[in-house]
Parts: sequence; structure tokens; C-alpha cells
Amino acid sequence: MERGKGMKFVGDSRVKANNRKANIPKDYSEYPGKTEAFWPNFLLKEWMVGAVFLMGYLLLTVAHPAPLERMADPTDSGYIPLPDWYFLFLYQLLKYQYASGDYNVIGTVVIPGLAFGALLLAPWLDTGKERRPLKRPIASGMMMLALIATIYLTWESVDQHDWEAAAEQGAIQEEADINMEAQGYEIYTSQESCIGCHGDTMAGGAGGPSLLETEKTPEEVMDTIVNGQGAMPGGLFEGSEEELQILAEYIAAHGQPEE
Repeated sequence: MERGKGMKFVGDSRVKANNRKANIPKDYSEYPGKTEAFWPNFLLKEWMVGAVFLMGYLLLTVAHPAPLERMADPTDSGYIPLPDWYFLFLYQLLKYQYASGDYNVIGTVVIPGLAFGALLLAPWLDTGKERRPLKRPIASGMMMLALIATIYLTWESVDQHDWEAAAEQGAIQEEADINMEAQGYEIYTSQESCIGCHGDTMAGGAGGPSLLETEKTPEEVMDTIVNGQGAMPGGLFEGSEEELQILAEYIAAHGQPEE
């Protein structure tokens, strides 16, 4: 070896400049008991855990079927919808005066936009390297504020919702067996006040009871249509006296008038 060539002086030691090795991580076999092969050991464990959770979900769906409601009826103007649980806080926000009506844009765009925008900007607003929450007041404060607001609004939405009315309006009803070819049904569907409250099959809805269970005579039905009853206002029928008579007989016969 020639003096001074291929040598690098580090303090009082001389190390060859070309003696560096690539930074290759050690094989997992050099760490017994601390690591394992991805295939098949680790992947097999993942599959086993996934299979357990899958069976658990299947048993849950069998024991508690999905709470399905009746088929959607676009003519039911009294139906009160309820979003899924993860949107309840936004649903509750729209009930307040400052975030609904003329200020609907504030409740649907401005407030949610500021909230989610602040959460997205949190890493840039607090760039400290400290990991403890108390040492990161900006990020921790924004997260706690968002969490408290979400929990409170969700709780208020659940507490204020009329669950009994929701179950009644969403109850699955048997399809009514009515004569849709009769003239009475044609008159019935032409009246927005009728079909809007009692449904297109007269089975009722959130706005009115089922007409298939009425025990009224045609004369009593006519009197109710003309003068109203309870929450039902009168004077809404748009048609002739003859059409009113046909409609009353159709309703009194539960949708199966005699030919």
C-alpha cells in the first residue's frame, strides 16, 4: 500500500476511504422472537383475525336485521327524514335559526367549511415537535372543540327526534288491494290534498290516517271532505258534486266499489 493514498485521517486513526458498506438492514432471522416472515406467518394471522370479525358481523346482521322502512313515497309531504348517525350533528345544526332559513348557507357551507378547514390546517398552525397534548395547545384545543361540538349536536339531535313518529311513518305496510282502474281512484289521484296526506294507495302516511280502515258511510265521507275533521281542513276538494259522490263511495268501499 502506498503511503497516503486511499487513506482518510480521522483524529489519530487512519481508515480506508473505500471501506464503506451499503446500509442494508439485517435479516429478520437475526432477531429471534422479535419479528417473523410476512408470508405465511404474519399474513395468516391477519386472515384469521379478519375471519373472526367477519363471522361476528354476519351473526350481528342475522340477530339484528337492518331497520328498513317502507318504500319511499314522493307524494308524502309529511315524511320527516333522518340522516345516518355520522351526519346527525350537521342535521341538528340546521335546526337553529342562525343556520337555517335565510341563513341556510351559513349552516350548510360556512360553519362546516370553517370547522373542517381548521382541522385540515391544524398541522400547519401548530408545527411544534412536542407530542404531548398539553404542549400543543392550538391543535389540542381545536380538536377538543370539534369533538365537543360534534358530540353535543349529535346528542341534541337524538334527544329531540320523535322516534315513535319516525317508527310509525316508516313502518312497512302491506300493499293495499284497491281497484286502481275504477273512476273513483282516478278522481282520488287527481286531488293533491288527498294523495298528499293519505298516499297513493290510501294506506295513509305521516300527514293522514289510512282510508282503508274507515267505517264511514259515503254521506259521512262527503261531509268530512267538504267540512273537514280534526287536523284535516275542509274545502280542498276540486271537482263537481258528481265526482265528490263517486270519490266518497270509493273511499267508503275501501277502494273496492261495486260495479
